[in-house]
Amino acid sequence: MNFMGIDLGTSSVKLIIMNEKGNILESVSKNYDISYPEPGWAEQNPEHWWNSTKLGIKELIDKHNIIPESISGISFSGQMHGLVILDKNNEVLMPAILWCDQRTQKQCDYLNMKFGQDKLSEYTGNMALTGFTLPKVLWVKENKPDIYSKIAHIMLPKDYISFKLTGIFATDVTDASGTVMFDVKNRKWSGEMIDLLELDEKVLPEVYESYEVIGTVSKEVSMEIGLSTKTNVIAGAGDQAAGAVGTGTVDSGILSVALGTSGVVFASSEKFNVDKKNRLHSFCHANGRWHQMGVILSAAASLKWWIENVNIDVHGDAFEKLLKEAEDSHVGSNRLLFLPYLIGERTPYNDPYAKGSFIGLNITHNRGDMTRSILEGVCFALRDSLEILKSMNVDMKEVRISGGGSKSRLWRQIVADVFNLNVNLVNSMEGPAYGAAILASVGCKLFNSVDEACASLIKSVEILKPKIENVQKYNRLYKVYSSLYYCLKDKFKEIDDLLM
Repeated sequence: MNFMGIDLGTSSVKLIIMNEKGNILESVSKNYDISYPEPGWAEQNPEHWWNSTKLGIKELIDKHNIIPESISGISFSGQMHGLVILDKNNEVLMPAILWCDQRTQKQCDYLNMKFGQDKLSEYTGNMALTGFTLPKVLWVKENKPDIYSKIAHIMLPKDYISFKLTGIFATDVTDASGTVMFDVKNRKWSGEMIDLLELDEKVLPEVYESYEVIGTVSKEVSMEIGLSTKTNVIAGAGDQAAGAVGTGTVDSGILSVALGTSGVVFASSEKFNVDKKNRLHSFCHANGRWHQMGVILSAAASLKWWIENVNIDVHGDAFEKLLKEAEDSHVGSNRLLFLPYLIGERTPYNDPYAKGSFIGLNITHNRGDMTRSILEGVCFALRDSLEILKSMNVDMKEVRISGGGSKSRLWRQIVADVFNLNVNLVNSMEGPAYGAAILASVGCKLFNSVDEACASLIKSVEILKPKIENVQKYNRLYKVYSSLYYCLKDKFKEIDDLLM
């Protein structure tokens, strides 16, 4: 038995084949573009996702000699919150509005202020953010009434791929959680939110647990790309839940920290739990339970900006050189702090006007200090979510770390010291795609549960323990860091207003 994991990301789709022992046999990625038709907008054509996915599947089968009948199941990870709408003929009505699209502030203000954040939290467990799906649906209703009137199906990005594979309209509980149309506590669509939209619930896909089979590959797809019609298609999960499965973050007490383009702090929990101020997302988890999640918008993106936009003249491996210079700096970066709000911030401020900043610069600072302050600033921003989890009495024993930033041992150690928790690097480096393949293996009954699969397949590679002397220094620095946003908040907005 082999299992295919398909991770539909924002810039590319990644496909892997995993065997029964959890070994990755083959992988392939296919890129596609993002369209920015107006400032703050971000769109993609769902057909581009499907065409890239088909190319990836064909390459896995043809070039890597994968026998189609050996693929027992296919499952998914996907970029969350995007709005895909089809008409009665199952044709795409307009480009998908992506998670990073910012056009819906007016709709969010209506939902949070006039409809009421308390109601939203009661009905869905979350507040409305510009990235989420419901505000996008309201935007279409208000700005594209001709298109809105033709809506026959609303779905999320990865679910468009499962529909094209099977002809079945389905989603899973984790992805549905990010729509602000879903009753997260009771794992079903919210009747109150559907009434608000004046929609027939039939336009929404049927909801499955992430590890449940929704159907099999259709005959048409089998003939076109070579998959077997006996291959099960499993619901899958949103990218963060799938990524958490891929690192084994399924038990209480384990935190997942993703140092990708954005940064995520993810905590699995036995019971449904909501931050009273809705600073964290409260979503269903892919193993049948729940999770809380905080997101910062510029994690590894901050380091990428520093290297590619500022230090563009560095020759050779710029990442390696600048990180080596950061190692030569010291804890606290010679009294320099960095706020990583390069494209605004989500958790805990939900402020699109927040700006990135170096605080404390003086003539003695060098590039190594500045690079290290970026690494530390990202960790302090992630700690904001950690502190909220502490206030909710969430159990925390260790961190499972993933994402491109996790390749840096220095950055992993800073996470350990700032969080004052052991940081565990595990053997799975494929992230959400690997989590998707694990979900496929559970759906095909290789394992009895997601937890059992993770316990069997995911192993620790390295554990970094916090250094007590560093923990104490970072605790003092964090107190200063956490006050800076409030000192600068009004000035961030004022800068934008001056340039309008």
